[in-house]
Amino acid sequence: MSDIPREGLADRFWETKKLSKMNKAEWEAVCDGCGKCCLNKLEDEDTGEVALTRVACRLLDNETCLCSQYPIRHQFVPECIVLTPKTLEDNLYWLPSTCGYRLLYEGRKLYDWHPLIAGNNTAIHEAGVTMQGRTIPEFEIHEDDWEDYIIEEPT
Repeated sequence: MSDIPREGLADRFWETKKLSKMNKAEWEAVCDGCGKCCLNKLEDEDTGEVALTRVACRLLDNETCLCSQYPIRHQFVPECIVLTPKTLEDNLYWLPSTCGYRLLYEGRKLYDWHPLIAGNNTAIHEAGVTMQGRTIPEFEIHEDDWEDYIIEEPT
């Protein structure tokens, strides 16, 4: 079991603070580490519907479901979105339904497997809601073939 770091985190801050009032450590801790936001998505131009694919950003670690170069990811993937309280609303449409940011924004509670609730980074994998072991690196699949890898979101 891998405990999550609690330095800089107020006790149960996610229940008392608005997303816009969280410090950097609190904001980052809301991420559950599912890896779904790092999946390449296909958006239907007519309906705006977003489909997840198993095709992952080249920086996603398939086992940990974390970005392998998070602090410097924009050096490798300039288009990687920086999710902040100011950009959250514009990006809600593609965030997974289980996303901690989305849940809190919508006034809902975090799931029991969320690292902040479970106290570790393994419960989320054990719950089967991550992309652990399910992805294919984007450099292995031509973009024209991504639709062959559309998946239902693990929930």
